[in-house]
Amino acid sequence: MGRWAAGICGVALIWLAASAVGDPEPDELERAFPIVEPDYGHTKLRLSERGLEAIRRIETPIAVVGVIGPYRSGKSFLLNQLLSLSCDKGFGVGHMRDTKTKGIWVWGTPVEMDVDGSKVSVLYLDTEGFESIGKSNVYDDRIFALATVLSSVLIYNLPETVREADISRLSFAVEIAEEFYGRVKGQDIAFEPAKLLWLIQRDFLQGKSVQQMVNEALQRVPNENGDKYIDEVNQIRDSLAVMGNNSTAFSLPQPHLQRTRLCEMDDNELDHLYVKRRDQLKQVVASITKPKIVQGKTLNGKEFVSFLQQILDALNKGEIPSTGSLVEIFNKAILERCLKLYREKMDGLGLPVPVDRLQQAHEVANDQARMLFNKQHFGKHHAAQSILKLDDEIKKVYRNFLLANEYQSSKLCEARFSECEDKMDHLQVLKLPSMAKFNAGFLHCNGSFVRDCVGPAKESYERRMSKMLSKSRALFIKEYNNKLFNWLVTFSLVMVVIGRFVIKFFLLEIIAWVMFIFLETYTRMFWSAESLYYNPAWHIIVSSWETIVYSPILDLDRWAIPIVILLSFTVLYWRCFGRRKRGSRSSLLPLYKNSHKNTARARSD
Repeated sequence: MGRWAAGICGVALIWLAASAVGDPEPDELERAFPIVEPDYGHTKLRLSERGLEAIRRIETPIAVVGVIGPYRSGKSFLLNQLLSLSCDKGFGVGHMRDTKTKGIWVWGTPVEMDVDGSKVSVLYLDTEGFESIGKSNVYDDRIFALATVLSSVLIYNLPETVREADISRLSFAVEIAEEFYGRVKGQDIAFEPAKLLWLIQRDFLQGKSVQQMVNEALQRVPNENGDKYIDEVNQIRDSLAVMGNNSTAFSLPQPHLQRTRLCEMDDNELDHLYVKRRDQLKQVVASITKPKIVQGKTLNGKEFVSFLQQILDALNKGEIPSTGSLVEIFNKAILERCLKLYREKMDGLGLPVPVDRLQQAHEVANDQARMLFNKQHFGKHHAAQSILKLDDEIKKVYRNFLLANEYQSSKLCEARFSECEDKMDHLQVLKLPSMAKFNAGFLHCNGSFVRDCVGPAKESYERRMSKMLSKSRALFIKEYNNKLFNWLVTFSLVMVVIGRFVIKFFLLEIIAWVMFIFLETYTRMFWSAESLYYNPAWHIIVSSWETIVYSPILDLDRWAIPIVILLSFTVLYWRCFGRRKRGSRSSLLPLYKNSHKNTARARSD
């Protein structure tokens, strides 16, 4: 028992030690971590695992408050004030860390909030300032773009006033947000726009509110001469004006005249108006903070890190892309999905089809592709260019479908036409000509062609079909009368032989001879063969022939030879064996009866 107890105690100690090593102390997270850092040349961005590990452990929905603004505008100090942290514990401030806020940093311990009855973990992001020395504009655009996409609340921290450059930079945030705000509420969307908070740090506004100042800065610039640059400026202002319902402005006075000593002062030493407005700012930020939504759902820590990796990959793709390039990258992927949807809808049609049906399917597929694009595309002005590209690509695909439909239609109609042509050729050489059989084949062939031949080639093939059928019908009628005349001549001779030698029916033989003489002599002397065809007597003969030769039940042309063979065997059997059973001693074909067979006259030989 002692050994068992010692073993259990040892295992428990090992487990406790492992737990202590695996779980970081809360104090270790009470600091700022970098999550995105620049490379050596400040051209591209890379992830930092130190900050990502702090985010991955979050299991509740995440909201992000990001602060952007010019270099040395007090962003880090503002974040410390929002978090109620001193400079030595919070984000590094200016002269204390020699402006080492490179890339994007996150406060390791999220602030827990209750939003609409749900627990939300709020992350605070500090970003590298714009326009610092040794960086390119595209690098600033990357930081701006990444912070814009990641944030739930985007605080635009500006000193004194709103400049044109500030408006231009912010236009990218609006380009992303405006297409997804209010357009498809309640549906899955690619991104939910960040709440834009203009934070103007100045002491007085000469009787104007900060909201009025922002509104004036965003007014359109008159452009009577049609200047291209002014048009672009007004386009930016138009896009920002759309976000009027999704943005707010707030003024914050300077905390103290001695800005280099701010980190050494507590609230009692700061300007009282600043402290009051700062507390109001905290309430404003808390009131507009919502969980980050991507594709219609919230993100936990692991999902947020995965989303960050996807955005960073898009930013780093290509040769130092700008914010505009980011929009194009996303829109390009969306265009590919739209074209894929269009092709799937069109492929399900099954060529060939009538032209009007193909046009209708194209319109439906095009509308669905545009709906998908409208739900997921980025940016108003970039979207205008992208939708033109989408229309061009859809037109190209539709032209290919038109060509494919025409080819498949020609192929199918040619096959049905050839089948009908072969059928008509076969009907021309019937052993026993029958107008009823020809008409039945004619109607069946024409019906199958009309039913199966579809698409743009149908009209031209219908003309060819009509000519071919008319020609075949005229040729058949001409050959039909000639063949029937020859068959009647042959039939009369056969009846002569049968009446004379087979059944020895004198009346049948006489009728057959009269029919033969009439067809071969009388018609040649008094009528032509063609004039005979219009005689009522000929029509009676034709009706009788049609009744005998063809009916839906019996096709004599198909069974003529078997029937003739069967009748021949029947007659031979009757002649050879049937009469012998009745005691007949006559020969097979007796010409005369022997009336002297019972006389006793001696033979002459």
